[in-house]
Order: sequence, then structure tokens, then C-alpha cells
Amino acid sequence: MHRPPIAEAEIAEELAAVRPALLPRYAAELPGARAAVLTRLWRALAHEPLPWLTGRVPAADGLALRLADGRTLHGPPADPYATGAYVTAVRLDRERYDDPARLTDALGVPHGSAFAAELAGSTASLALSRAAADHPKEWPVGVPPAEGWGKDWEWEQRVVDGHPFHPNCRSRPGFSVADQLAYGPEHGPVVELGTVPVPAADCLLSGDWPAELRSGDRLLVPVHPWQAAHVLRRPYDAWRPARPLMSLRTLALPGGPHVKTALSARLTSSVRDISGYSVRAAAPLSAFAEDLAARTGGLLHITRTLGAVTAHSSDLAALLRESPEVYAAPGEHVLPVAALATTSLPDSPSWLGAFTRLALTVGLRLLDLGVALEAHGQNLLVILSSDGTPLRLVYRDLADIRISPARLARHRITPPALTGRLITDDETALRRKLFGSLVAGALAGTAGSGPALAAALDAVVPDLPPTPDLAALRADPLPAKALTLMRLSPGHSGDIWTTLPHPRAFRFPATG
Repeated sequence: MHRPPIAEAEIAEELAAVRPALLPRYAAELPGARAAVLTRLWRALAHEPLPWLTGRVPAADGLALRLADGRTLHGPPADPYATGAYVTAVRLDRERYDDPARLTDALGVPHGSAFAAELAGSTASLALSRAAADHPKEWPVGVPPAEGWGKDWEWEQRVVDGHPFHPNCRSRPGFSVADQLAYGPEHGPVVELGTVPVPAADCLLSGDWPAELRSGDRLLVPVHPWQAAHVLRRPYDAWRPARPLMSLRTLALPGGPHVKTALSARLTSSVRDISGYSVRAAAPLSAFAEDLAARTGGLLHITRTLGAVTAHSSDLAALLRESPEVYAAPGEHVLPVAALATTSLPDSPSWLGAFTRLALTVGLRLLDLGVALEAHGQNLLVILSSDGTPLRLVYRDLADIRISPARLARHRITPPALTGRLITDDETALRRKLFGSLVAGALAGTAGSGPALAAALDAVVPDLPPTPDLAALRADPLPAKALTLMRLSPGHSGDIWTTLPHPRAFRFPATG
């Protein structure tokens, strides 16, 4: 069903046919894209529990990794919290590699060939994304919203590089160059969403469904045009134009809610769909979240799910969610945390400290109550004043939080009437969910290096309310998903975790 990842030359060939003016920029961006993906891969090699690595030895010029077959891989010091493309090449014995796909092929590890193809696609797609991007780093952004549109999508499309730590940061298998230009948020397109009519009796509905998406006894299910063409392979009716957000499959309607569509493509690690479980849970989770947000003293808003529907198929489902913009007062800005790195704000230690304090205060408060947010840079948004001061947080997408009935009971909070994967009292699972997404994810991606993250944590953590969770956060090490090992373990379902040294361990100069 899906085309294999597109290599650099193949993207150039397609680009020559559909957007030849971008070819020079694309070629110029390739070396930087290789370094960006290689940096992410080197982080994984240095810190993930890869079974074919038998030792990691500090060397005079960086780090030496011993392979089970006797070879040695040499590279620079590996700060797992650094986001700059500071790894331009590594050596496998005496051979130099500056291309992450070629390196992976040369390693010859199980399932490495398929992963190498994904890395080639990620590199080429990243170069394509950067070729079309031209966003200044000043704050605030001086681009007014287009007529009839909100401002939220403008921030979303500034996140050009994708996931800050995953080597598959821009892997989009199944997407041609034309598809990426037409649907990738970093390219700034308008996407014409469609609808597919389904008898209401054949659907599972949670929450309310608007009148404009009803026709007699049928529900009109919003569909992404790529999904209709490549997966559903059926006609659809034109509905409304929308702007794609960071997740690609979620789009902002002009003046209205966000629409999360089913898009059965593998982006970074997994195929994105909307399960029946997520649809059933949508309404009770949304009601529960309203009560939860009220317990943060106004520091957190959680976007409401307006309605969710599935035609009992993960390939044909949709969810309507209110825009985070509804929580911003006049003069305030709402942007996903991942977009902070595209501004000059994190360059200020005092600003980074204030943002870290806000994020940890909210995250630890909810964890103590019994809810672990998956607060990575896409799900977590921040409301800033006109001068960039962090004021409040917004959280969206409740589909992968974790809820502890035992912790909720301690605070006399009634849990939602749910069972399944969202429900757990396991403290390790709860802390991994929050710390792995917020500290090793959103905060690290914003800080940009171990030293910067360490300074922000050192300035904030001593003043936070003492809880067992805070004590666990202060202890070494930090949990993080083993993103590369997960891609090299196709027979394994679910997340694989690793641990990262505390940011204080990285006192060499910040990179990138």
C-alpha cells in the first residue's frame, strides 16, 4: 500500500517535476539534514540499550562504541539533550560516515536495512522541509494571521525539523514530493478536507456531532484527502479548507475547531490512526479533564473534545477538538512548546527558568493528583504575554495520558468510567509517561543542551513542593523512550524505555 521511503536523488527527481524552483535550496540543505539525522542517531547509539553494542568507552576525542562483532564506532561526546546538528561524521573503524543511512547499512544489525531506508527518507524529507522554510527567530512573529484564519496554525508550521530526538524526525513513507508539499504543515498548504457519509447505526459516536456533519440518518465523517486516495480508495464529498498542524493529520478549520483525522501512515515511530477505544473514551475523558484543569489554580487549560466518531474502522474516524486559541486573552500568544525553539526566547536563562518552573509545577501537580500527561512538545502548548512571558499552559490530545485510580482516590477524585491502557497505578509507568515526555522531551528540546537544561532544573527544582515524584525526578537517571531500538524491534509491541544520565553530567560546552 505504501511506497518505500524516497532517497535523496529520487526526491530531487520528483522535485524537478513538481517544484523545480526549490531544487537549488534542496541540494544546499542536504548536508545539514544528514548531520541533523546523524546527530539523532548518534544519541541513540550512545544511550539506548542496543543489544549489539557491548561497551561504551570515553575517548580523548569523544566516545568509542564497541560492537559485538569486534568493530569500534568513534564519534563526539553525546549529549542526549542537545538538539543542534553537531555530529557531522563518525568513524566505523577507519571508515568515515557522514550519512546516517549508509552508516546503518554498514553496521549490519538485525532489521537495519529497513531502518536505513527510513533514515534515507527522513534525511531527504528534512532537506525538502528546510528548503521551503524561511522563518525568522525574532519574538514576536511579525506575520499577521491570514484573513478569516486563527493564529494557531502559523506557529505549528514553523516547526520544520519535526521530532527533536528521533532519527525518523521527517520520515514520511508513502508520501510523494507532491504529497509532502500539499499536506506537510512546514510547507504552509491549505488542505481541502472531505467527508464520507456513513449510516449513524454503523458508527460509534462519543460526545456531540455538529449539524453540518449530519445528513438525514447519516453521519458525515471528515477525511484527509491522502487517506481517501491511498487507504480508503473511495470518493468523498468536499467539505472545508483547513490548515495542517504539527501532527499532519490534525488540521485547524478557519474560525473553528481542530479536526483530527485518520491518517494511516507511519510518521516517526508508528502508524497514526484513531482507535475505537479512543473514540469511546473521548467524551468521559474530556469531562474528567475539565475538573482536573480546575485544580491547577488557573495554570492549565485542557482543550475539550467536542465529538468523536468512527465507522468501526481505524481508517475511517475523526475527532473534533476545540482550538487552544480559545484560552488566550487579547494580546496573548498560544504556541506548541516545540515551536519555542524557533524563537529567541529560550536563549535567555531567566526565561527558560520561568518556563521550566511553570511546566514542572503543573506536570507534578497533576501527577500527584493521579494523571500523567504525555506532555511532549506537540501536545503541550504555552500561553505567552505580548513580551513573551510564560503565563499558562494548554494541553491537548488526551488519547495517551495515564490515570491512576489509587492516586485519584487519595485526593477524593472520581476517576472516569474507563478501563484499558489509560488506567494504571504503576508508579514507574506514571513517572515514565510524564518525565520522559516533559523533562527529557519538551524541556530538553526547548533548552537545547544538557548544560542549559541542568541550569534550568537547578534553578527551579529546589523550590517545588516536595513529593515522592519530585524526589524521583531529582534522582539519576531520567527515563526516555528508546526510539531507535523501537524501530529496530519490529516484533515488539508498545514502548521500549531507556534511561539518560542527569543533565548535570554534560558540562562540556553546549553544542548546536
